[in-house]
Amino acid sequence: MIRLHLLFFSSALCALLLELCACGGSAPVVTVHPPASYTLSATALSPSSVTAGSAATSTITVTPVNGYTGSVSLSCSSITGETPAPTCVFNPSPLVVSGTSAVTATLTVNTSTGAPNGSNAITVSATDANSIAPSNGPQNLTLATLSIIQHVVIIFQENRTPDNLFQGLCMPPYGSASACSTSPTASQYDIASSGVNSSGQTIPLSPIDLGTTSSNGNPDNYDLSHAHKAFTQMCDLNTGTNTCAMDGADEIYIACNAGATNCPPPNAPFMYVYPNDIQPYLTLAQTYAFADHMFQTNEGPSMPAHQFILSGTSAPAVDGPYVNGFAAENPTGGGVAQPGNNTGCTAPTGETVALVDPFGLETDSSYPPIYPCFEHPTLTDLLDTAGLSWRYYAPSEGSIWTAPNAIQHMCGPDSTNATGCDGPDWVAADGGVPKVVLDQTQANAQVLTDIANNQLQQVSWVIPAAQFSDHAASNTGCGPSWVTQVVNAVGNSPYWSNTVIILTWDDWGGWYDHVQPPQVIDDGVSWGSGYVYGFRVPMLVISPYAKPAYISHVNHDFGSILKYIETNFNLPSLGYADGPADDLSDIFNFTQTPLVFQTITPPADTATCIADPSPPGDPDDD
Repeated sequence: MIRLHLLFFSSALCALLLELCACGGSAPVVTVHPPASYTLSATALSPSSVTAGSAATSTITVTPVNGYTGSVSLSCSSITGETPAPTCVFNPSPLVVSGTSAVTATLTVNTSTGAPNGSNAITVSATDANSIAPSNGPQNLTLATLSIIQHVVIIFQENRTPDNLFQGLCMPPYGSASACSTSPTASQYDIASSGVNSSGQTIPLSPIDLGTTSSNGNPDNYDLSHAHKAFTQMCDLNTGTNTCAMDGADEIYIACNAGATNCPPPNAPFMYVYPNDIQPYLTLAQTYAFADHMFQTNEGPSMPAHQFILSGTSAPAVDGPYVNGFAAENPTGGGVAQPGNNTGCTAPTGETVALVDPFGLETDSSYPPIYPCFEHPTLTDLLDTAGLSWRYYAPSEGSIWTAPNAIQHMCGPDSTNATGCDGPDWVAADGGVPKVVLDQTQANAQVLTDIANNQLQQVSWVIPAAQFSDHAASNTGCGPSWVTQVVNAVGNSPYWSNTVIILTWDDWGGWYDHVQPPQVIDDGVSWGSGYVYGFRVPMLVISPYAKPAYISHVNHDFGSILKYIETNFNLPSLGYADGPADDLSDIFNFTQTPLVFQTITPPADTATCIADPSPPGDPDDD
């Protein structure tokens, strides 16, 4: 039965085929038309690299395929890279396709004025009312952005607090009493005219000359201890709340210069600098941005402070037995009268620096004093990796203020007891000038030469010699003259339009200040435990994009400066003080009309300061 059915089906099929052949000999052809669609193309952005705040354009083309007609909407479906991200504008959009010809739109990619150095990946997509996407998919574009700020100059002065150095902001004719308050409004400086001693007495601040060369009849011929011990004395820590009472300044050790009379004076830490000695500083504070809640990161003196401004830490190494400790003091020993003048990785055998443990103790036998040569990453390493230029201007090779000399990979291998650092950063390179420049005087300052010769590096540290610093008992009152020269040189050059000058002080110098640190950390676990944060230091931010006459009450520290540089140049984090810090963003307004530089009037002693024949002075051992 099954075979009969198959035979019948086969016969019917043959009959059908014969009939078809008789009608023309071929089967009918069914034509299938491909669907209507379109393609998308985008020319490379032009220019391919822009300064932040500028724009680049691309021509976007939609080409119909197979008779496509419709309204195609364009978008940047993905933008990755910088923060804040660029924005896209298409003109026109949507694109109306009504014939056989391609239609075009112009894509404008607008970058933010506050964008850092970096690169953006932009995906251009399209779709129509029927959710039809281009047959060849989205198009990818790239755009490089250069920050408006291409140069950062850090001027690192010495040993002052806002209460001590900037009292003039609160005094006629330089300022007014109403401009200052210990409970300030947004437009008032947080500066006090009196302090409290360990007996609970209120001590009015008295005036003193900035330098040992007297201009007002009261020369500064003594230095106050600003060691870690002095920090603990002035802080007077409440261990229950980890806050400072700020009432122990009168317990700090005082050293008088040889031959000084009536030294130390009563209430020696409770002093402020005569305003006429620092007129340029006051003018800068009232013109640009003044940060009155800037704190040194560390709770100690100059050597570790200079390590923090270079690398965000004074930790001896990234690993090993002391990784959770910090170099806390200036070096001692080594058989030299002033260890601060021959320190770092070329220090003599026997010179050591005290370590503090994660609970703030220098007496922990697990953290003994060590040779003052450290090994950890620095900001210069990040700059080198990114191909960014830098230069460190310092008074002398062995100074405690010359931070690179205490970093092993910067100073050079086998440098213990050597006569000097021999790493590549110390060898003449670009234009015959090394990255670490020594022997800076006002009359022969390489930083001024570099500015004049269009050789200013992208990041510069400017460290004055002792006589041109604001260091008590060793400066000649020429610090404001030195700073004015550098600021005026930048301000009156083409660099002004793309530069930020950050003027700050390395530590509090033992002078009284009324504002307690934001947090004293000694939990033994958190980063910085045992050694952060220190007392206030002044900070001025000078730039066309600094908010004018702005007072920043935001808590900043040395890590904030590092983080600003990292953010601006799109660098990774060092992972030290820069990690928890802010990036100074409250200080800038990149949408404002750039400030026109007004030359700062030099101090009256500038000619004498420039003509000073003395070699660059080094600090004492603080």
